Amino acid sequence: MNTAPAPSRRPGMGAIPSADATTFRVWAPFASNVAVAGTFNNWSETAHPLAAESSGYWSVDVAEAAVGDRYKFVIVNRDDAREYWRIDPYAREVTNSVGDGVICSPDFDWSDAIGYRTPPWHELVIYEMHLGTFNDAPGGGPGNLDRAIQRLDYLQDLGVGAIQLMPLAEFSRDFSWGYNPSHLFAVESAYGGPRALKTFIEAAHARGMAVILDIVFNHLGPDDLDLWQFDGWNLHGKGGIYFYNDWRAPTPWGDTRPDYGRPEVCQFLRDNAMMWLHEFRMDGLRWDSTINIRTRYNGTGGDIPDGWRLMQRINDEIDATSSWKISIAEDLQDNDWLTRQTSQGGAGFDSQWASNFVHPLRQAIIEQNDAYRDMHAVRDAILARDNGNSFMRVIYTESHDEVANGRSRVPEEIWPGNAGSWHSRKRSTLGAALVMTAPGIAMLFQGQEILEDQWFHDKDPIDWSRLETHSGIHALYRDLIRLRRNWYDSTSGLRGQHVNVFHLNDSDKLIGFHRWEHGGPGDDVVVLANFSNRPFSRYRIGFPRGGQWQIRFNSDWRGYGDDFSNLGGTAVNATSGGKDGLGFFADLEIGPYAVLILSQDRA
Repeated sequence: MNTAPAPSRRPGMGAIPSADATTFRVWAPFASNVAVAGTFNNWSETAHPLAAESSGYWSVDVAEAAVGDRYKFVIVNRDDAREYWRIDPYAREVTNSVGDGVICSPDFDWSDAIGYRTPPWHELVIYEMHLGTFNDAPGGGPGNLDRAIQRLDYLQDLGVGAIQLMPLAEFSRDFSWGYNPSHLFAVESAYGGPRALKTFIEAAHARGMAVILDIVFNHLGPDDLDLWQFDGWNLHGKGGIYFYNDWRAPTPWGDTRPDYGRPEVCQFLRDNAMMWLHEFRMDGLRWDSTINIRTRYNGTGGDIPDGWRLMQRINDEIDATSSWKISIAEDLQDNDWLTRQTSQGGAGFDSQWASNFVHPLRQAIIEQNDAYRDMHAVRDAILARDNGNSFMRVIYTESHDEVANGRSRVPEEIWPGNAGSWHSRKRSTLGAALVMTAPGIAMLFQGQEILEDQWFHDKDPIDWSRLETHSGIHALYRDLIRLRRNWYDSTSGLRGQHVNVFHLNDSDKLIGFHRWEHGGPGDDVVVLANFSNRPFSRYRIGFPRGGQWQIRFNSDWRGYGDDFSNLGGTAVNATSGGKDGLGFFADLEIGPYAVLILSQDRA
């Protein structure tokens, strides 16, 4: 006679291995019976039943189950007695998106990254990476984590401070952007699985680079989604226990918005966020499309207060447990309530993608006619900030969204079919220089630094031969990043909060601004950007201090392009006399579509 199973006394969800058994726990409130079947019991649907706990949870300890075993939950619905074989919602590893869960140990030796600390946010230069195309060759499967590790030395030399990985939770099929997660807790099997991800993170940390993960909580799936009607229950043919089953269900990607009002679903999403931050040692999270967490359909059809509270809860816990880890929203509405503290009613994010930067700046550099470039819009893009804090904005000219979905890489937008042209190189790097000198957290999209062309899609790997073809452009980006991060202790103002756009010439299309952290030699930085195809031999602007100012960067330098003008010189002397509201002035030489960065040597 079989003895009724006893619920486990061990905490945790999913499959939790220990020395003498594996604990299985699952939430299935509309089940009459639950069992676990796997390679450890010859896939028997009766050998290991789970015991009912409170609030619809079920659990059991199975001595025969061990790390590496495959398994599924067998759930019988209490109303119609239908049987469902389901992948564990908390599975840390799956064989594939329609396969089996794999019992996975969380243990990992992090010894290679001993002493690592997340870089301060004002030093971050983010490099957005899609693992499937970052270091891959056309044909065959997608790139993976092991292949990406091979280019981490390259990113370290470039000066990258943080790698932002596009989503890598297990998704349908092998090729994807990652914004269709089937299993939130499992690392995409085509990328190498959980151990490969930890190895990648450790390798990045060993090189001083942070790793930020893009998470998708605004919808799930919609393909290969075992969570759909997980235990058989649903209303109106909708998704069941993990999803809204009413007017809040629809999203731009299907009726699969998680039910943020159910405590068990909130816990599920909270546990996922904390797993990435603590078990995988991620340095931060970038939340995809938060507007579709807090509103019904891209801001139309009503607010969802449950979604706002979910974001507040998770951000509060991040602040309480690891406040140095960054939480970034992609909302794209320039709504500073996203980055206000939760105590003030805000969502508690540390920063958000700045649409009020990328859109006016892209327009200004893509526009074909100089006369139509709006320097007032460029000024406003430089000056904008959230809640008085410039680092509450992530600024960029390229992201996965901005270079796909009907849009192309900036050089391609400037001259379709001729991304290597003089105009494409000059104006795309003009934009890059503004990204690296304007206040905010700077971000690049993979391949931007070698003038990657056309548009992003998940079967088009980066063409690394362009590193040689456009070696000058690569050097330009490397020089910009190092100045932005004050590698030479001569441009610390680029890491500061303060900016003064003191010069705006909408007729000739030039703009000048002053950046500083504390002020003084080695801190104060002056930037002059020429948005016209006209060189200037004696262009007068103001300076905050007199004396010699070194030209630290000149995007018109011939080392960046053998067809560049090489105008600009190496230094200027600022003399006393009012100009642009400042007490000193100097005359500069600047090339077409060029940027100069100047600072003074420390005493």
